[in-house]
Amino acid sequence: MSYGPVRGAGWTRTNFSPLFKNHNNPPVFCNSDKAVRGPGIDGGTTVALSSAKKTTATALGVTLAGAALAACGAQQGARTAPVSAPSPAPPSATIPHQTRTGTPPATSSRPPSRPASPPAASSATTRSDGAPGGTRVSREIQHGLEDGGKAVALTFDDGPDPRWTPQILALLARHHAKATFCEIGPNAQAHPAVVRQITAAGHRLCDHSVHHDEHQSAKSADYNTHEILDARQEIADAAGPGAEVPYYRAPGGDFKPWIREIAAGHGMRPLGWTSDSDDWKRPGTAAIMHHINANLRPGAIVLMHDGGGDRTQTVQALSQLLDQLDAQHYTYSFPGR
Repeated sequence: MSYGPVRGAGWTRTNFSPLFKNHNNPPVFCNSDKAVRGPGIDGGTTVALSSAKKTTATALGVTLAGAALAACGAQQGARTAPVSAPSPAPPSATIPHQTRTGTPPATSSRPPSRPASPPAASSATTRSDGAPGGTRVSREIQHGLEDGGKAVALTFDDGPDPRWTPQILALLARHHAKATFCEIGPNAQAHPAVVRQITAAGHRLCDHSVHHDEHQSAKSADYNTHEILDARQEIADAAGPGAEVPYYRAPGGDFKPWIREIAAGHGMRPLGWTSDSDDWKRPGTAAIMHHINANLRPGAIVLMHDGGGDRTQTVQALSQLLDQLDAQHYTYSFPGR
């Protein structure tokens, strides 16, 4: 039940529940030396009490007034009692988002402690932001292709890059080849137009983490959860509505089972490779081709890079590789999901 406002400076409402929690005893309002009874439920009159006034009253009125004044005095005391400042809440840990342009970000001078056993799953794995790929898939590292026969899968890591990725896309289009692009989340966020060129051409996207930390298994479950799921969200946002991110490739192949479990539990198949070009070292076009051909066979998953530095040698080697694959009657496939 609500009561009308009490006018006048310094008045406060005091709730004497359950003492005045009935129709005959409405709430009491207090001032420094007064107590006033609010309007009754049935339109009764207001009764004012003062230590200097009201010398005559019925026994019941005196009893009620005394209770009201005692409560008011308690309230006045509470207003003047010192209140200690609340202890500040501990700051929440955040993970900085920075774009990787060459090497992984520098780590702290104090080495992280390695978990003695796989950390427990974090509550942060629950997401409600509508990111695609929520259906659980196998956590086994995928080294096979969707298509059989004489097929290969081309994969490119560390992009997208506004200079090198479009050149690679142009070469793939010329040879009617499809590929999978394993992207770093902040790079995708910085270059959404390039991400949409990738998907518009029919290629697939892969989560390659936020910071490209090649030692992430030494970190906590929370850290890894954010590295994987935040990157996926950034890639999906850059690609636009309905985009899928069906794979996760761990930086440096740091594929501990519990890390794979995080990705698989959110619909991303851990993606490996079988033919490493070593193009990130920029050893020369001939050396890149030599590394690829050392393990090139039907069913191979080739690892190259479209980001992380100067990829002139990668573009040159890819041009030669596509010519070779066409001449050898290879077809192009995606990794299995």
